[in-house]
Amino acid sequence: MSPRPAPDLDLRRDQIVHAARDVAEADGWPAVTMRRLAGELGVTQPVLYSAFASRQALIDAVALNGFSDLAAALNAVDASPMARMRAYLDFAAAHPRVYEAMFSLPSGLAFAADDTPEPLRHAFSGIRDAFPDADETQAEVAWSAWHGLATLQASGRLRTSHAQARLDLVHGMLTQQETR
Repeated sequence: MSPRPAPDLDLRRDQIVHAARDVAEADGWPAVTMRRLAGELGVTQPVLYSAFASRQALIDAVALNGFSDLAAALNAVDASPMARMRAYLDFAAAHPRVYEAMFSLPSGLAFAADDTPEPLRHAFSGIRDAFPDADETQAEVAWSAWHGLATLQASGRLRTSHAQARLDLVHGMLTQQETR
């Protein structure tokens, strides 16, 4: 009998991340347990722990995956501030639990540091490209405004009927253009 081939760890990690994303989007982060994911994937919990040392490591991997997807969404549109703002808000609305992992859940990921992971840097560059300035302050303020809108909209704390007016106002403030 020949030995079983070694599993492709990258493929396994990718499958686990996508399963965690699916469960979180369907049922929220409390439903994302190693036991549930093992059942969803038809593997044992030790198989999951061979890919991720902890649930927190898995959530951080989901967040990194989300940052990669956000970067792709931002780079799929032109670099104008309005196009990037809409892409950002659309991403947050389409993937609320992933967005939550990226920004609201406890995380071991470093932001704005020397060891900031590449997916975070790449996503931020999608914002920076729309607001190029010498020290990236304008991009940080834009990101802060977009994040505030995304978070407040997701929680139902803003009137949906005024979404476009808010978008126009933030755009005007960030680009120093008159709003209607």
